[in-house]
Amino acid sequence: MRRFIVAALALVPAGCSTAPTPAPQPPTAGEEEAFDFQNPGGMWMPVQMEAHAETLRKLGVGFEPEALADPTAFPLNAVVSLGGCSASFVSEQGLVITNHHCVTRALQHNSTPEENLLQEGFLAETMQDEPSAGPTSRIFVTTSFTDVTDKILPGLEGIDDPTERFKELEKRVKALDKACEDKSEDTRCRIASYFEGAQFFEIEQLEIKDVRLVYAPHAGVGVFGGEIDNWRWPRHTGDFSFLRAYVGPDGKPAPYSENNVPYQPKAHLEVASEPLRPGDFAMVAGYPGRTFRLKTADEVATATNYSYPTRIARNEAYIATLEALTQADPDLAIKAASRLRGLHNSLTNAKGMRDGLGAGGLLDRKRELESELQAWIDADEGRKAEYGDVLGELAKVSAERSKTRVKDDATSELLRASTMLRVAGMIKSLAEKRSEGNLEDKSVVAASQGLSAMSRSFDPRLDRATFKLALRRTSALPEDDRPDEILRAIVGKKASFPLSDADIDKALDKLYGKTKLTDEKARTKLLRTATKESLAKSRDPFFKLAAALDDATADIRARSQAYEGTMAALRPRYVAALRDFTEGPLAPDANSTLRVTFGTVRGYKPSPDAQMYHPFTTVAQMLAKHTGEAPFDAPAAAVEAAKTSKETGYVDPALGDVPLDFLADLDITGGNSGSATLNAKGELIGLAFDGNYESIASDWVFMPDVTRSIHVDVRYILWTMDYVDGAHRLMTEMGVTPESNAKPAKDAPAPAAGKAPSK
Repeated sequence: MRRFIVAALALVPAGCSTAPTPAPQPPTAGEEEAFDFQNPGGMWMPVQMEAHAETLRKLGVGFEPEALADPTAFPLNAVVSLGGCSASFVSEQGLVITNHHCVTRALQHNSTPEENLLQEGFLAETMQDEPSAGPTSRIFVTTSFTDVTDKILPGLEGIDDPTERFKELEKRVKALDKACEDKSEDTRCRIASYFEGAQFFEIEQLEIKDVRLVYAPHAGVGVFGGEIDNWRWPRHTGDFSFLRAYVGPDGKPAPYSENNVPYQPKAHLEVASEPLRPGDFAMVAGYPGRTFRLKTADEVATATNYSYPTRIARNEAYIATLEALTQADPDLAIKAASRLRGLHNSLTNAKGMRDGLGAGGLLDRKRELESELQAWIDADEGRKAEYGDVLGELAKVSAERSKTRVKDDATSELLRASTMLRVAGMIKSLAEKRSEGNLEDKSVVAASQGLSAMSRSFDPRLDRATFKLALRRTSALPEDDRPDEILRAIVGKKASFPLSDADIDKALDKLYGKTKLTDEKARTKLLRTATKESLAKSRDPFFKLAAALDDATADIRARSQAYEGTMAALRPRYVAALRDFTEGPLAPDANSTLRVTFGTVRGYKPSPDAQMYHPFTTVAQMLAKHTGEAPFDAPAAAVEAAKTSKETGYVDPALGDVPLDFLADLDITGGNSGSATLNAKGELIGLAFDGNYESIASDWVFMPDVTRSIHVDVRYILWTMDYVDGAHRLMTEMGVTPESNAKPAKDAPAPAAGKAPSK
């Protein structure tokens, strides 16, 4: 029997929050049981949306669903990428709404120990007061989406050598990418792979280079609940912020300049005109990062038994190191803030993945599925000829790769652990291209901006501490898994293992004591002028190390190329078999390109015998959860405003209060952060910012019963803008009339305001 790939699996909750008990949830009155639609999941490409038109109409979509097939038409043309998060235009003047945690680097860029915007928040009084979000901040607007499969794949299957196949594939992708970007200096192009390399699209995007910080609420709103509440429900986090896109006076993208003007998008989203209720249609459009639903059972086993446990141990170690180092130093704390938040989120995610994959029986389900798939293939001679050996060949590749997995992973950790080592490698790569005469100016500009942005978060003490930890961890591995050649390139040929702290400190003293790369001016000059010949004469220890590691990692690169070349032939066949075997359309795994997912607002039961969670939380619950101590420390202005929140026009009649966060059964993942959540009219009803803990493993399989996305309600956003921070200028710009002209109380600190623009 042909089967659905995404089966509904019930997961047992793997832990519970230790947060203070919130106010009681409103009664559900059985509304969830009345829902007819069972979301099968899927992060759909725009070109796939026409296949869902009938379902969307039944769900009450009020505009032509076929419009979702065109990424350049409304509403998708209002949705943008921040290069790691999603966002949307909400005014004619380039105002962009996204999550609070998506502007951490912008807040960090503009913070000082005396004025810590990461904690205090920020509100620009006028456009002239909107500071740069940083030299590497970008807004990408998708302008074209073209299938180029016929320019990539023909003839590749005829190349027998896997490495040569990989090189030819890479050559074709790079040629198409270059031809696309040569059309305009304002265009960023990407040749994106879908369905495990079975299909390729050329995606063109307008790259807006002047991005400015407009408004971010106090951390007591934007990250209320902190890591305790991360991936948990009930949730009471106001995870929203605003940026603005600026361009040159001629309307074209340009680097930061005081002469630049707000970008005027082709379309922008309007705030919902009707209240949101349980069971209502909801849709998210954004740029989800990565999912793994088309991976094999062997890959699930690797993730369950190795990858996630390894990531957990690694992240815990790095978090402990950074927190100990920054605890008594406010300046270091600001510099480490973005990395620590990322590590904490990754840690929680990895724990949820490990627990979900283990408790959910996904590995067994994958093996069962592959057994069914093989039986289906074997039942037909034509299918046997086309797909017969693909599962067996994939298993062989996986077994071979597992032999060097730990050593390769340890090497990767060492190469990523030091910012200085990565900078040396980047400068070395650009210098080699400069000497060969094929260095493009835009590569130097992008690298220079990256170095400038890095300066706000770099400190040799942080860098040395993380490098030391990586060396200590790696040198303690068993001999067969230890990358001795890499370690000796770093600490010396006479090193013995495991390394002592004294051995590590001695090696790091030489690296950090004699390098010029810790000086911003020196590394920027080298970036712009170094050649292959000049670096060969350099006595800087980090350049010497980068050169030594090139030789030491050559075998890893060779294995990687051979693996990718092999999979370029196998994976498309495997996915083709899955698509033939599967009933209904099959969504490709997320790959940071524009996707649409849809469903309904609804609660869930964390376990079959648990009480149903209501899909909304409220301001009153936030106030009940407030303790006055982090991470449940709402700012005084919000606490004061909450006392009368039920008297405002933002109240939901059914809840009797201002709704704060809500649940929907939408299929999202990392990268969807900041995605616009739309109603059946295509209006903004909120922002996606998280998922529930029980569904973290949905990156591997969508589970309709428990997979839920968490969104901040637009009514709470407006209430905060209106009654807490007085962001009336922005509300008016969004087409919303503020209810109150009152400023926050004098004894209730508002976000920092009026900071001069920063370059």
